[in-house]
Amino acid sequence: MSSYRLSILFLCLAVAGCGFQLRGTASIPPELTKIYVSAESRQSLFYRKLLDGLRQSGVEIVIAPASATATFSILADLTGQRVLSVSARNVPREFEVFYTVEYRVETSEKTLLSSREQTLTRDYTWNETSVLGKEKEEQLLREAIVDDLVRVVLIQISDL
Repeated sequence: MSSYRLSILFLCLAVAGCGFQLRGTASIPPELTKIYVSAESRQSLFYRKLLDGLRQSGVEIVIAPASATATFSILADLTGQRVLSVSARNVPREFEVFYTVEYRVETSEKTLLSSREQTLTRDYTWNETSVLGKEKEEQLLREAIVDDLVRVVLIQISDL
């Protein structure tokens, strides 16, 4: 047996022996099978991607709070960018894109997840000669941040 095959076999045995498992879709507790999502803006990127993530996890999204087993409240949903560095001519060279959400999960009897705030950031360099490309890069970074935020929220919900 070649050393390459032997090392691959050893790596597979080590990973299997340590209990490593790929994380699949989040397993949602029974009290969250029908959820109402309360938000000021139903057009925000986080709101739309959260609904998609919940549906993919097997949660039924209801439109009336009375028919829900739980309420997911989005208390804050903020995004923006900050200048990280400037050139000698005082031209911005590096930006940071951020996305902050604050949320809580409650049933009619109790609070399952008290108010939590999550902020994720990504940074990128700015070049005034490729403005359109950099605007698209910022948009893609913001979408990636929201995908990560939704994943974090779904993991927290599945741990309830």
